[in-house]
Amino acid sequence: MEIYLIILLLGYLLVTLFGYWLKSLNLRHLRKYGDVVPEEFRDYIDAGLLKKTRDYTLEHSRFSFIESIFGNILVLVFFFGGLLNIYNSWIVSFNMPFVLSGVVFFLALSYANTIISIPFDLYSTFRIENKYGFNTMTWKLWISDFIKSIILSTILIGITTSGALYLMKASPDLWWLFVWLFFLLFSIFMMYISPYVIEPLFNKFTPIENEEMESSIKDLMKKIGIRINRVFKIDASRRSTHTNAYFTGIGKVKRIVLYDTLLQKMEKSEILSVLTHEAGHWKKKHVLKMIIVVEAMSLIGIYISFMMIKSGILTRIFNIQDDTVFASLLILGFAGGIVSFPFTPIFSYFSRRHEREADRFAAEMTENIEAMATSLIKLSKDNLSNLHPHPLYASFYYSHPPVVQRIREIRGQQ
Repeated sequence: MEIYLIILLLGYLLVTLFGYWLKSLNLRHLRKYGDVVPEEFRDYIDAGLLKKTRDYTLEHSRFSFIESIFGNILVLVFFFGGLLNIYNSWIVSFNMPFVLSGVVFFLALSYANTIISIPFDLYSTFRIENKYGFNTMTWKLWISDFIKSIILSTILIGITTSGALYLMKASPDLWWLFVWLFFLLFSIFMMYISPYVIEPLFNKFTPIENEEMESSIKDLMKKIGIRINRVFKIDASRRSTHTNAYFTGIGKVKRIVLYDTLLQKMEKSEILSVLTHEAGHWKKKHVLKMIIVVEAMSLIGIYISFMMIKSGILTRIFNIQDDTVFASLLILGFAGGIVSFPFTPIFSYFSRRHEREADRFAAEMTENIEAMATSLIKLSKDNLSNLHPHPLYASFYYSHPPVVQRIREIRGQQ
């Protein structure tokens, strides 16, 4: 069994170091070309703002390096230093019922992870985001969000963990199928209730006051073939000056949501282009396609998990004294991260392809290519997005085409 432990350790180190190499490659590329203003941005960004953009990306990246190294050290100590065995035996010592033990096992880990992440979140929010003029969050609001997140995660982890473990206990031979169905139905249920129950916990949703804008949005969505009852804005400016817009919900509960910061900074034609791009994802069934792929892979993954848990090999590899399902599931999550890493660029590629399709769709439906291009320029400018990512880094991690390339492709449709 020791050879398997060594393979997992080497696999984790290889994945981690490769990720660090890609990030360092990206940062070196930014330092080299970060003072060059792309032609598409010459009327929008001067040398001072470009330097601010470069510095923002560099500072965030350096900070994420530190956070990542700290997190990876904890992971190595936990899985390979014997802490998992100690923690697992400690939970077993309480002699709780099977389902309750599992809920406590995963909730305690979730709380520990949340507590450990607090200093990093505070530094990112109140130091880096403050420094570059993004943060508008108060300490009172941060604490309120933190408490709500803890309560919400407790409820969700409690429901999903207890449901899955109950099915595992009730059907020892077919739980892999029932658990997969449970998570699928639960995720669909969450898509329905999220716009009404979860999202309003953190933001205030109000109809946009501009009736002409709302009418134009509804007419455009009707032209596309998507029925929207209301168009909302959220008070994103309470937390940040970042801009965005998105669709939320599914079926009859679909909503268009605009950041109030977006409404302040973009022209009507640009806002319509952004929303039509998002509508393009629905019209082209990108969301459905990704759900099908993810669920198919999840079914395969759960069945493999079932076979490995049944064999008991996972706890033997890590020398776990008390062979519990909880420890095996945690090890599977750890190993799954290693195995799934090579699929990252594949998913990124298809995501970028979907984004290009949505861009073309928006250009065709609005018949305003320039508005689509300028909306991306303003989004990048307002969010200090990296204009010079390394091609290899972008191809591996980017879910959207690099913005300069994306703008050129859009304008190339003229």
